[in-house]
Amino acid sequence: MLNDQLRSVLQQMPKAELHIHIEGSLEPELIFALARRNGVQLQYPSVEALRAAYAFTDLQSFLDIYYAGASVLLKEQDFYDMTAAYLKRAEADNVRHAEIFFDPQTHTARGVAMATVINGIHRACQDSPVSATLILCFLRHLSEEDAIATLEAALPYRDKFIGVGLDSSEVGNPPEKFARVFARCRALGLHLVAHAGEEGPPAYIETALDVLKVERLDHGVRILEDAALTRRVAQAQIALTVCPLSNVKLCVFDRMEQHNLQQLLDAGLAATVNSDDPAYFGGYMNDNFIATFEALPLGLSHAQRLARNSFAASFLPAEQKRKYLAEVDAFFAKV
Repeated sequence: MLNDQLRSVLQQMPKAELHIHIEGSLEPELIFALARRNGVQLQYPSVEALRAAYAFTDLQSFLDIYYAGASVLLKEQDFYDMTAAYLKRAEADNVRHAEIFFDPQTHTARGVAMATVINGIHRACQDSPVSATLILCFLRHLSEEDAIATLEAALPYRDKFIGVGLDSSEVGNPPEKFARVFARCRALGLHLVAHAGEEGPPAYIETALDVLKVERLDHGVRILEDAALTRRVAQAQIALTVCPLSNVKLCVFDRMEQHNLQQLLDAGLAATVNSDDPAYFGGYMNDNFIATFEALPLGLSHAQRLARNSFAASFLPAEQKRKYLAEVDAFFAKV
């Protein structure tokens, strides 16, 4: 059982979120409100019925309902409202900085303009007291040609996103499928991340590093199955953006008590805690920290390390990183 002091520390400590899919923050209440506003007919009769459908057996069963939820996003204001709602929750959890994933292909395939998507999300980031930047993700179940076309369509708004990522169905869609588009993004000076080693094998982590040249690994929890790869990633301090509640909800681990976050840290890996798709997976940042620390033998030193890792692994300028890391250390000095 978590003691009151540790619970309070987890809630109050400054932190960064590096793995949040903005479409995955769409709460059922907002889905229904946007459906009403836009005249979209949902297949669920009520908020409760939709929430009850959030019982997933694997990544694909989640993605099916995730894409259905995104169907209510049609206008710039919808994207603004969704992002503003997430940032309000982040602020309440003492998230100082968020690097937000968004999936333009989910929307452009429905006829929503790229400008509508990016401008709505970006404007909400500008209006929030939380520092927030955007990472455009390619859907890996689609073709690389589709990803290249998406990148080209987004380039007029290059000033509004800092990097690219790779998400959606991992199994059967290895990172090397997207070698050309990632090479193009690298040439453009964009930061590079990719989902690897969640449901896919450690080999996907290796090709994400060697072929895509990613700077950060999203999930990466299966890395421990390869000792040499673990040592390599630990030595290079390439961060893992771990999402504990998501991992349990999608059956990567059966129970939180089986989660390997502590082993990742013990192996010297720069692991971080994140919420992934919080509306669907049972919680935002503090929910993830509390659930993990309740289930595993983690203490104050782990909390400080995870908070520091989150800022160190961010794509913030060096001076801002130093400021946030000093804020973390000052917070823990008073605990």
